[in-house]
Amino acid sequence: MESRTQDIARQTIIIASAVFMLIAAAVGSGAFGGTSVSELQDGALSAQGSYLAPAGPAFSIWSLIYLGLIAYTVWQALPAQRADERQRAVGGWTAASMILNGLWLVTAQFWSLPMTVLVIALLLATLARVIVILGRSRARTWPERIVVDGANGLHFGWVTIAAVANTAAWLTQIAPADWAEQAEIWAVAVLVVVLVIGVASALVTKRIAPALATAWGLGWLAVGRFTGEPESTVTGITAIVVAVALVAAGGWGLLRKPRADIAL
Repeated sequence: MESRTQDIARQTIIIASAVFMLIAAAVGSGAFGGTSVSELQDGALSAQGSYLAPAGPAFSIWSLIYLGLIAYTVWQALPAQRADERQRAVGGWTAASMILNGLWLVTAQFWSLPMTVLVIALLLATLARVIVILGRSRARTWPERIVVDGANGLHFGWVTIAAVANTAAWLTQIAPADWAEQAEIWAVAVLVVVLVIGVASALVTKRIAPALATAWGLGWLAVGRFTGEPESTVTGITAIVVAVALVAAGGWGLLRKPRADIAL
């Protein structure tokens, strides 16, 4: 009886977290009045905020991520998932990731740029924990692979590049004026770090969704550097190379898994 009560509580908390995420995202993005995301923090979070900011269309991936998280919320609330051990292990962490997701936009709208860096770092760490937990067992059905592994994988992959862009925006704001000449060098160096971490993660977790989401962001980062400001051909080329390498690593890791264990 106690376990059943705890399971229902977990399912309810996840539903409440998803509702909070959607409301907070609407408030934080200025849907109910306020400043649009591209104009928040004096434009630091816009596509022109730093050398590592993706072009505007990149952010359309949020629609897919939110759709996936909503589908996950509905799926995990079904009676059949109530006592599922995998959901018991990951549910609380997924709920925390959705709360932090919504909190980031609220922080960007009403608080400071350094606080957005802190929130997105916590979000990234939480999602990394989710991916680790999911990797300890395999999804039993394709719907579970899509709405649990796939949705959380996309969330993790996109937040990886979003955290890089957010941190770069903050550092751009506080950096001394004479550092501008070295901005390209730092941008390329950071992308190399993303490459190393991303490839290692893809090969260890053997999942493709995180790599695809990060590559999506990197592709639009390249577009931003080729066609927008600040313009940087070397940063754009590096972003494309890293994106291709991440997808290749993710695909290779996926192919190395037994067919029955394949997860997004």
